[in-house]
Amino acid sequence: MTAPTQRNRLDEEESPYLRQHADNPVNWQPWDEQALEEARERDVPIFLSIGYSACHWCHVMEDESFADEEVAEVLNENFVPIKVDREERPDVDSIYMTVAQLVTGRGGWPLSAWLTPQGKPFYVGTYFPKEAKRGQPGFLDVLDQLTNSWEQDRDEVENRAQQWTDAAKDRLEETPDSVAQAEPPSSEVLETAADAALRSADRQHGGFGSGGPKFPQPSRLHVLARAYDRTGREQFREVLEESLDAMAAGGLYDHVGGGFHRYCVDADWTVPHFEKMLYDNAEIPRAFVAGYQLTGDDRYAEVTEETLEFVDRELTHDEGGFFSTLDAQSKTKDGEKEEGVFYVWTPDEVSEVLADETNADLFCARYDVTESGNFEGTNQPNRVRSISDLAGEFDLAEDDVEQRLESAREELFEAREQRSRPNRDEKVLASWNGLMINTCAEAALVLGEDDYAEMGVDALEFVRDRLWNEDDQRLSRRYKDGDVAVQGYLEDYAFLARGALRCYEATGEVDHLAFALDLARTIETEFWDEERGTLYFTPESGESLVTRPQELDDQSTPSATGVALETLLALDGFAEEDFEQIASTVLETHANRIEANSLQHASLCLAADRLEAGALEITVAADELPAAWRDRFAAEYRPDRLFAVRPPTAEGLESWLEQLGLAEAPAIWAGREARDGEPTLYVCRDRTCSPPTQDIEDALEWLGEQAERGDGDGTSLDEPESPF
Repeated sequence: MTAPTQRNRLDEEESPYLRQHADNPVNWQPWDEQALEEARERDVPIFLSIGYSACHWCHVMEDESFADEEVAEVLNENFVPIKVDREERPDVDSIYMTVAQLVTGRGGWPLSAWLTPQGKPFYVGTYFPKEAKRGQPGFLDVLDQLTNSWEQDRDEVENRAQQWTDAAKDRLEETPDSVAQAEPPSSEVLETAADAALRSADRQHGGFGSGGPKFPQPSRLHVLARAYDRTGREQFREVLEESLDAMAAGGLYDHVGGGFHRYCVDADWTVPHFEKMLYDNAEIPRAFVAGYQLTGDDRYAEVTEETLEFVDRELTHDEGGFFSTLDAQSKTKDGEKEEGVFYVWTPDEVSEVLADETNADLFCARYDVTESGNFEGTNQPNRVRSISDLAGEFDLAEDDVEQRLESAREELFEAREQRSRPNRDEKVLASWNGLMINTCAEAALVLGEDDYAEMGVDALEFVRDRLWNEDDQRLSRRYKDGDVAVQGYLEDYAFLARGALRCYEATGEVDHLAFALDLARTIETEFWDEERGTLYFTPESGESLVTRPQELDDQSTPSATGVALETLLALDGFAEEDFEQIASTVLETHANRIEANSLQHASLCLAADRLEAGALEITVAADELPAAWRDRFAAEYRPDRLFAVRPPTAEGLESWLEQLGLAEAPAIWAGREARDGEPTLYVCRDRTCSPPTQDIEDALEWLGEQAERGDGDGTSLDEPESPF
């Protein structure tokens, strides 16, 4: 019988990234027990290559090495080569990326790691050219050296592998043997994190860090927004606005078609790395929504709307779920693949599309489209001129300039649609969908657009129908063309639970709340370790790897632990379980780490603030949340706001409680019926509630008085009397 490693098995996989390598002469294996067992039986090292479908340097290394017969022969003879899609297996990626960062001080994709047959790493790197150049060792040379080391210095290799594995366990898995803190970190860590964000802010170009590359860092923006709300310090708002303005004006943003690229390669946000990721187009607009609430700047709302339009148009499955990425590369007229070719323009190309010469000149002036170019002789549009400036130069009314620019953008967009399009990774990931669902629902609440709520609900139902197993209350991570794979991780449950909760807030449909509670309960049973006082990233019933990681830091997506804690705190008022105690304990466990490096743990700082401040509970007894009430509450920045719609009568609430599996009404709903058959409002903070009212202005006035006093004299939730 032919051994599995004697052929490339990636054609059996659904991951677009893995299938991109199915025709390589390398005998690639997926990460599975069959491949791992083969390495143990042959007693040869594993070569692990981790990447993702939109990864530019992954494509380069494939072209140079993995498609090369000479390289393939060496890999197939001396190693078991395994390919991993980091978007499907973030647990595997987290472990070996952590080793790379610990050992080399850097990371990135493709990640190249050599492991013992037991999965312990002994050599790591990222991209290797086939032959040595510019100080980088050649891939073939590395393979030869490691083969010799494995055969001749086995003890040294295995000692190193054990040391690196232990270091990874210390970084990813360990918790304090005893918790010195008597309580979780206070809300002060939020201001500490915001101060750190100020120190790292680029006050000239916006964003964070003095050079390139520039990443959007939405978690830092949320820290600044909430710290400004708590303290009123103008510097926090200023840096937030500077960052939002820079991202909206620069090349990070697609000024023709909407949506955000991954990052910019330079300090001033001019040239992006052109891939578009679902998670960026979820988390960045959510920061713009917060900016809109804090400042009232309509441009922030417009960027959000344009980005959601892009996602709906280009990253949405016909039946609802959201796809993962658009590649950075597409084909030129000559049929060669190049980065950014779909997005860039020359002045001649703009003039060819726009028959109106004035419109062409306006567009080029507005978006810095020049003969010299900003990207390899072409131009990624950057907004560099104001409407008033252009109106003066072209002797036109400002309204006329705006209309002409919009007409030009629409014509250029239609022309761009005829170009060869970037490849799309059409796998649907539970976690990334949760991020996008949350943003859709929040945008619906803040911008008053019910279509956004529908967009989020459609995706939520798509994921629930295909990835959620009702019988065993378990979530799978990935759906692709009918194929479901990979046990869900903490981020899948946490991000999706937050999205489901937000859909309940936006629509008042209890089914979404029930799903959020189901997901939260599985977080408790599968990821909560009461003895260690922490949430792990991988499920208790999942595959055993060389270490069981936690995810405490914010990276390209928010910390799974941070989002889980904030979501558990928000759901605590609806649940019989003590979710608040879990959140409090995890924050207590990691208090020293959070306080020592607050900005690195931005989402945990937000969770600590949420724990101390409590929720602003807005209970509405009505068949649906009145639009006028929604608009008044959601228009202002209230990061801990929780809309808790319930049926207007006690009889109507009974069916909801049955659906939620609750024996009695939770405090957030108990005794809060509609009065006189009209929608009735109850606003509560820190166990103190306003009198029931049908006048939104009365509720807002009470809330303002609460903020001024810092406490209140409303009805305490600890009192047995009815709030009537």
